[in-house]
Amino acid sequence: MTSGWDSVPSPYVELSREAWRGLRENTPLPLTPGELDALRGLRDPIDITEVEEVYLPLSRLLNLFFLSDGRLRDTVSGFLGGEVRPTPFILGVAGSVAVGKSTTSRLLRTLLARWPEHPSVELVTTDSFLYPNAVLAERGIMDRKGFPESYDRRALVRFVSAIKSGAAEASIPVYSHLEYDIVPGAAQTVRRPDILIVEGLNVLQAPPPGTLGVSDFFDFSIYVDARVEDIRQWYIDRLFALRRTAFTDPRSYFHKYARDLDEDETAAFAQRVWRDVNEINLVSNILPTRARATLVLHKDKQHSVQRIRLRRI
Repeated sequence: MTSGWDSVPSPYVELSREAWRGLRENTPLPLTPGELDALRGLRDPIDITEVEEVYLPLSRLLNLFFLSDGRLRDTVSGFLGGEVRPTPFILGVAGSVAVGKSTTSRLLRTLLARWPEHPSVELVTTDSFLYPNAVLAERGIMDRKGFPESYDRRALVRFVSAIKSGAAEASIPVYSHLEYDIVPGAAQTVRRPDILIVEGLNVLQAPPPGTLGVSDFFDFSIYVDARVEDIRQWYIDRLFALRRTAFTDPRSYFHKYARDLDEDETAAFAQRVWRDVNEINLVSNILPTRARATLVLHKDKQHSVQRIRLRRI
């Protein structure tokens, strides 16, 4: 069993799944298999055992961080001689396309909301801060959707800054995966949650010198990791699954691929998009941010978390 505590000095503690699952202690399982089915992403095989052995210990750790944040606030209040108003605890979740970060985020939202200390947990994704397709097309970067330059990063920082500063509410755009675009006139309003989860490809990216990035407001951050070759296969498998489901909807931006492409053409399309877009973005922009995470969940070929790396505090 690997714990990492007695190894060569490192800024990280490396834990095997066996060691990690023992850190659950007596954390209850507040989730049914049916609820997990509703949270699971397409082609994500996560099961209740994975929740018990990986995500319940993580939920416990995050709860301890949340409580520590409150104690630190009390310390500052005592120093200043006056009450410091609570502000949301902000958790960032990063990782590649198709690695399972959305499932991780939805699952953590549910688990954390069932701790008595923080019943209000909100989840936002950076998809809401993508520029509309018309803007991407005008700038000639439609084929770089998901790359850092395709997001309104200033708007994202303004939003997270407002929430962290204790704003009563803040509204953000709504992104439709069906339409593959920002929905005109639609908004998601976040009203002073106990915890805010911010999920996205590039949330751990360092900002330009002299400016703040969204990660500067995180109290804790998670990077969902796997071998590039495994993520590639998961992406291709997911695209085929979408071709049989969501893409069959005539309203879908990708309906033409379900209608016009056969199996071989779909495979060629998926491989081309992965090679020319997603893998480049992963290797150049996303993967280099892994070292900035507080905790890394590393998955094996079966999409199961087997190793955990936690930054020493």
